[in-house]
Amino acid sequence: MTQAASELPVVDTELSPESRQVVDTLISPEGQLEVLSKSEVSKLLDTGRTGLYDVFRKCALAVLNSGSDIDDGKELLERYESFDISILQRERGIKLDIRGAPASAFVDGKMIRGIHEHLFAVLRDIVFVNFDVTDNPKFDLTRTDGITDAVFHILRNANVLQAQRNPNLVVCWGGHSISRIEYNYTKKVGYALGLRELDICTGCGPGAMKGPMKGATIGHSKQRLAGGRYLGISEPGIIAAESPNPIVNDLVIMPDIEKRLEAFVRTGHGIVVFPGGAGTAEEILYILGILLHPDNAEIPFPLIFTGPASSRDYFTQIDAFLALTLGEAAQKRYQIIIDDPDAVAVAMVKGISEVRAFRKAHSDAYYYNWRLKIDHEFQKPFRPTHENMRNLDLHRGIPTHLLAANLRRAFSGVVAGNVKEEGIRAIEQFGKYEIRGEAAIMGPMDALLASFVEQSRMKLPGKAYTPCYTIVQ
Repeated sequence: MTQAASELPVVDTELSPESRQVVDTLISPEGQLEVLSKSEVSKLLDTGRTGLYDVFRKCALAVLNSGSDIDDGKELLERYESFDISILQRERGIKLDIRGAPASAFVDGKMIRGIHEHLFAVLRDIVFVNFDVTDNPKFDLTRTDGITDAVFHILRNANVLQAQRNPNLVVCWGGHSISRIEYNYTKKVGYALGLRELDICTGCGPGAMKGPMKGATIGHSKQRLAGGRYLGISEPGIIAAESPNPIVNDLVIMPDIEKRLEAFVRTGHGIVVFPGGAGTAEEILYILGILLHPDNAEIPFPLIFTGPASSRDYFTQIDAFLALTLGEAAQKRYQIIIDDPDAVAVAMVKGISEVRAFRKAHSDAYYYNWRLKIDHEFQKPFRPTHENMRNLDLHRGIPTHLLAANLRRAFSGVVAGNVKEEGIRAIEQFGKYEIRGEAAIMGPMDALLASFVEQSRMKLPGKAYTPCYTIVQ
């Protein structure tokens, strides 16, 4: 049956269709990272195995490609194969020499200011992570507290931890490929949150990551609020598929998906989940796995699933999957609100007031949730190789929060195979991932993923999708 036109998945963009034209330019930083050491420049331009050039180039191209209809990291790199970026040391500081950049990043030959800011945010975070975190013996990244401390320092260096603000940051998760009806609903929820003086944090891309920010800008404007925050948190593996949307006014690039997820839950004061695909399922399993840890039983953390009336069946299926895999205890940690943006905002305000009262009573920081216990299984970087995917323990005999961690890894692998360059190339070389586990889990998981495919939630519209996985019961 053919979908109605209003229900077809869309990409919201204010930019003209993708142009094959490219631009060369030379730009200077504005107010951040104006100087680099010789060793930093050398490593940034090193194309060898231990150099940073490859990750720097990929992230820079993703930022310059903002507003594009590409959600495939491999396709982006191939389309702009000649793209190159170099760092020039000058007497007064550095300049970026950019060759073959997407023309859509420029107006009348001048780089769009928001893209310019995002480009230097990428440079800032890559330099800091490599020189001040990864190569710094101060951070023991094999320990839980060491990883949490590293996440804090990356966010602090990006100047997104604001000690003087009361809790008001709402993290919004959801898919990049959603229907027009769902996208409009995310804007309505963002508007309701903005009217109540709440700020927005998302994964920084299009779809359900852009809609809440867009709505909140109107709510903030009506309330005459200055300094509204639209925080985007990404990581090198996903940014090419989810280029930062133009509303993001603070961009942070975390080193991997696990630290990105931790950054969301440490900085956010509540989470709203909109419809999405495998990435959204990964995020849901991550936060529920954390909240199910016994040490977090008494910590308030508002978690709301919401969408328009047309998304009711989507959340019914998600709820049933969570009940089967994680149990009733998981269901008690979230509420589902359908087709009522104001109710979502009211519930979030109430939940955040409880967060504030709890942190005040326990002398915990408002700007970083130090008290939340995150098990090391949720922090260890998971590389979705075929062997690692095949060996995931997906049985109900293990502790519930650890099952959540492994399910999160399984969905993370599907995301990698769908849109991340490394994952796409691995699928091309070795075939589909095999996901194995208990039949009682694998059956519902297969049905859930199949529904994402049927509803065009795996890839942007107009692109044929071939599953990158096989479910083995």
